[in-house]
Amino acid sequence: MAAIAPSILSADFARLGEQVREVELAGADRIHVDVMDGHFVPNLSMGAVVVKGLRPATRLPLEVHLMVAYPDKFLEGFAKAGADSFIVHLEVLPDPRPMIRHIKHTLGKKVGLVFNPDMPVSRIEPYLAEIDLALCMTVFPGFGGQAYIPASTTRVRELRAMVNRVNPACEIEVDGGIDASTIGAAAGAGANVFVAGTAVFGAKDGPAAATKHLRELALAAQ
Repeated sequence: MAAIAPSILSADFARLGEQVREVELAGADRIHVDVMDGHFVPNLSMGAVVVKGLRPATRLPLEVHLMVAYPDKFLEGFAKAGADSFIVHLEVLPDPRPMIRHIKHTLGKKVGLVFNPDMPVSRIEPYLAEIDLALCMTVFPGFGGQAYIPASTTRVRELRAMVNRVNPACEIEVDGGIDASTIGAAAGAGANVFVAGTAVFGAKDGPAAATKHLRELALAAQ
């Protein structure tokens, strides 16, 4: 299975609904919503109002990647707006288990944990049994259009071995620099969900063609 998750951070916000419908028709599996607070990462992005506006425009799941210092402050608003899943950073959670359980059992949403390229992959292992998705960042978060860090391939392979041992149902997602030249390496290492922003919404042939092409490359590498 190879799931393509276009990141709307790179979309044309004047045509956001139209572009999301375009990638949905092209076979995208979910929409990735990058939320930045200007503290955890040096950039600001979008709030729950974007999810609320997008919810009627697509049937695809909306996954919210909270690149924020205090994720607990954002959960209720995004849940009410129509988010289907949350991905929260291990860097800001000394013990993520209470938040994992709140998201799953109180809010009734799927939950993922994400870690940056400088965090040991082993840090996520104690929590794999309780989560739906593990996201290995392949760039340092905060800005779109960055280049894939080559060492990420080995990190994804390490994560795949852990997931297979602890919770085979857990998805492995990669985010950062995923394009036609890098998706094969990530897929071959064991990733099965691929966030792509610039490679989809900045593609010269358009978002639909890019979505289809990325899926084909990922499936071939798997």
